[in-house]
Amino acid sequence: MRPRWILALVVCLLLAGCTSGGGDGSANGRITLHFQSLAWQDESVTANKELVKEWNAAHPDVKVEYVQGSWDSVHDQLLTSFEGGEAPDIIHDASDDLADFAYGGYLADLRDLLPARLKSEIPQRSWDTATFGDGIYGVPFLQEPRVIVANATWLKKAGVRIPTPEHPWSWPEFRDITAQLSGNGKFGVAWPLKEPVSATLNLSLSTGGELFHRGTDGKVTVRFGAADQVVPRTIHDQADVDHSASPTTLGSGGSDTLPGFFGGKYAMVPLGFSYRQQIVQQAPKGFDWQVLPAPAGADGLTQGVSPQTLSIAEDSPHKKEAAEFIDFLLQPRNMVRLALGDWMLPTGTRALRDPALHTTKDDWATGTALADHLVSAPAQSVRGYPEWKDKVATPALQEYYSGAITLADLRQRLEKDGNLVLARYQR
Repeated sequence: MRPRWILALVVCLLLAGCTSGGGDGSANGRITLHFQSLAWQDESVTANKELVKEWNAAHPDVKVEYVQGSWDSVHDQLLTSFEGGEAPDIIHDASDDLADFAYGGYLADLRDLLPARLKSEIPQRSWDTATFGDGIYGVPFLQEPRVIVANATWLKKAGVRIPTPEHPWSWPEFRDITAQLSGNGKFGVAWPLKEPVSATLNLSLSTGGELFHRGTDGKVTVRFGAADQVVPRTIHDQADVDHSASPTTLGSGGSDTLPGFFGGKYAMVPLGFSYRQQIVQQAPKGFDWQVLPAPAGADGLTQGVSPQTLSIAEDSPHKKEAAEFIDFLLQPRNMVRLALGDWMLPTGTRALRDPALHTTKDDWATGTALADHLVSAPAQSVRGYPEWKDKVATPALQEYYSGAITLADLRQRLEKDGNLVLARYQR
């Protein structure tokens, strides 16, 4: 009797698995997709949830469930979910976090899944950020330039030239102006460089810096040449030679600099474009601020970005439906809603033309004018970049900016130690 009882139990469980949908996200003919979003600002979370609700109302046979993720832990969380076979169908991340997942086979190649409309509306320079090898593993949809947020009253009183996207400051001019604005315990600039690597590398594209060089064999090596040195040398000299940059903010995050900025301690703070929301919410009444473009170099206003992306898990049994949801989410009007919610720029060309993104209020127009200059960040496709960043580049740049090591020491650390790290990923 016992074997028959076990057999009956197994059959029952199998039938239950079939009728409940098991692990394929479907039940009674209805497909369920899990969309993990990293939206965190109230406006952005609201916009994402509203769009999910609108999709579900129009697609009764394909339900999307909103899952809240966190930027602070997304890489490790995704790695665990991939290896455990429990990854969400639709994955919100950033392009500079995708390389290892793409090469590891965890993400679906989207080339044959996405509609022509979406492919054509996002420029190639944006697709490049999510291209690894021959495949595309994410849809880049939101991006933000690094800009300079300035105390408009301070700059006006000092009589310095105000840069525009058409006539930006050069890096030497920027250094000179921060020196002019400093003195009596006040600083021309506060660099928040708790995470110094992406800021340094992305801004260095304006001076022709590349840092990572791919050989004919496909392998990447680090070379810290003259063009790569302009931006870090400028920051170092502002902090350690001119004393025009606050030394105390070098280890701070962007939000940490805002009280001192509002209090008149710093004339300018280089920040991501989305920080404008915090400034609008936190600035004291009557505080006059403005957005300026980052300095330009030999390659103009070019800077690297790592856009936010939407990917599909390779293990998802409903890739077609997941791609259809992404297409819905990134319709031009919806892309604008997401951009406004995050105070960032959409990648889509039609969305970028929306009048809401060209207003002088909150300096939307200044940021939108920079969109054509945003290209793939230098490290996008470099395997081993996260380890190189954490173990080599971050401590080396922090020590250089604080004056603890020389430029020659920095070069040796980035190249010698860095190439040892990268070599392990390229055997």
